[in-house]
Amino acid sequence: MNGPGIQLTLAPELRIFAPPSRRAERVPTTTDGASSIGHVVESAGVPLTEVGRMLVDGHEVPLSYVPREGESVEVFGVDRPQQVTGAPLRFLLDVHLGTLARRLRLLGVDAEYENEDIGDPALATRSAAERRVLLSRDRGLLRRRELFAGAYVYSDNPDEQLRDVLGRFAPVLTPWTRCTACNGPLEEADKDSVGDRLEHGTQRSYDVFAQCTACDRVYWRGAHHARLERIVVDAVAEFGGGAG
Repeated sequence: MNGPGIQLTLAPELRIFAPPSRRAERVPTTTDGASSIGHVVESAGVPLTEVGRMLVDGHEVPLSYVPREGESVEVFGVDRPQQVTGAPLRFLLDVHLGTLARRLRLLGVDAEYENEDIGDPALATRSAAERRVLLSRDRGLLRRRELFAGAYVYSDNPDEQLRDVLGRFAPVLTPWTRCTACNGPLEEADKDSVGDRLEHGTQRSYDVFAQCTACDRVYWRGAHHARLERIVVDAVAEFGGGAG
């Protein structure tokens, strides 16, 4: 580029997206004189899904603003909790976030998940068609213009991923109300109605059951319940629960 020179400052949490050589507090940046500040920020490596306010010489500007010579641009991360407008808060997760999807469902959060790699265009199209926030660690995917909304998942650790998403979006938590396998709603089921789907030992040892209304999967408080209960208890203690 050979145009106006600006000073670009990324919020600390956004600097991980920039090349190491451009992670200083203030980075001299040359623009082409025609591109918007949104384009300049994307060129620095930052997905716009992660961008909140932008200030030019202390004044807030939109993504479409074209920076001029000598201006100082500050880019902030999204405010938390982030408000998503235009649809109820629902998520779509890519193929690499299966554990996170199951944990969100465990907490009653509407989280669809692609367990096969259907490709970036199909994921973005589904996000738009179903008006779901796409969660991904793929920066290129989050730059697709057809997305309804998106968010970068900053950690590769499932515990940290869950805290990140819950802290960022503050969804209402209604634990034990969704099928962790397919995201369908659960309803109480008596032992007689699901008995033909249970092994004899399970029939003998348990009396409280739930069944998915979408895929018919049956749930009970089995060997893994204590571990799942800890995930639920910790999440509700930190982020609150809803009615239901």
